[in-house]
Amino acid sequence: MKNATDLGLSDIPNDRSSHTTITPRGAGIGFGGAFFLSNFIFNFSFFIENGLVFLSIFLVFLIGILDDHKDASPKAKFYVIMVATLLVFFDDIAIYSLGSFFGYEISLWYLSLPFTIFALAGFTNALNLIDGLDGLATSVSIIILSSFLYIGYVNQDELIITITSSIIVGLVAFLFFNWNPASIFMGDSGSLFIGFIISLVAVISTQYIHPITVLYLGAIPILDTVVVMVRRIKKGLSPFSPDKTHIHHILLRFFSKKVKKTVLFIILIQILFSLVGVMLALNSDKLSSGISSFIALIAFIGITIFFYMIFTGMQKRQKLIEKLSNRKKKNKK
Repeated sequence: MKNATDLGLSDIPNDRSSHTTITPRGAGIGFGGAFFLSNFIFNFSFFIENGLVFLSIFLVFLIGILDDHKDASPKAKFYVIMVATLLVFFDDIAIYSLGSFFGYEISLWYLSLPFTIFALAGFTNALNLIDGLDGLATSVSIIILSSFLYIGYVNQDELIITITSSIIVGLVAFLFFNWNPASIFMGDSGSLFIGFIISLVAVISTQYIHPITVLYLGAIPILDTVVVMVRRIKKGLSPFSPDKTHIHHILLRFFSKKVKKTVLFIILIQILFSLVGVMLALNSDKLSSGISSFIALIAFIGITIFFYMIFTGMQKRQKLIEKLSNRKKKNKK
């Protein structure tokens, strides 16, 4: 925080920012560095045994640091995530199936690698996109990671337990500095790093849970990305064009620009989704054997459509209120 300006790690507000003052960023260097250092020192044999996994995470961590310092291009970030995915693919970590529906398994066969790259890159970017309010990405990540930690604990998966518990501790400490009003931001060194870790443990967990369950466990980043991209495409814009139409932007205006209320509301939504996800995870056998998996998928699609309708309606209402307010101001003048 003290040396952010000298290190070129300052976040300068723009028209899409929710903050108004220059704020230090790049806190991911702190909790990311702690993640690698603690595992290297106190869990060395495990660190070496899972070297490809830690190397893949480290590559994403590095491109995040570069992005915080010099703004890496989207292509560069995607290529790094692709290489990181290839590394874990060699360690047999990939999405081989979309799960069973009506008793029939949908195997990906030769599409396993490209689909895994798409999933990891997609969610990593999704978490990066919700990092728009003080404490939001941090809090949502803690909830999601805690859900996967529980799944890892139930199935005694040491890799999931180690990765999730290591980063949760760092994020809890960071939240003291990132809660509104934030004295430092995680930056891309944090959001890309956490996003890749969540997507990675989600892929590992698919050997224990139905893939549909992952949609519920990572609901907020996934729903936000889908809803925003659909709205942009509908307007004839690029799905990757920057704007202030994310769920947290709309809710922030709804809550009269009160950041804490907005963040707490989104946290509550993610907790509810995570509870449903954990319940589905504990009943994975039923999801695989019956029509429950199809119902769970249809339910999530229905929720996505509901979110789209609600937030599109809220945005239109807010624009109408702003127009009427501007007219009143002009009439007074």
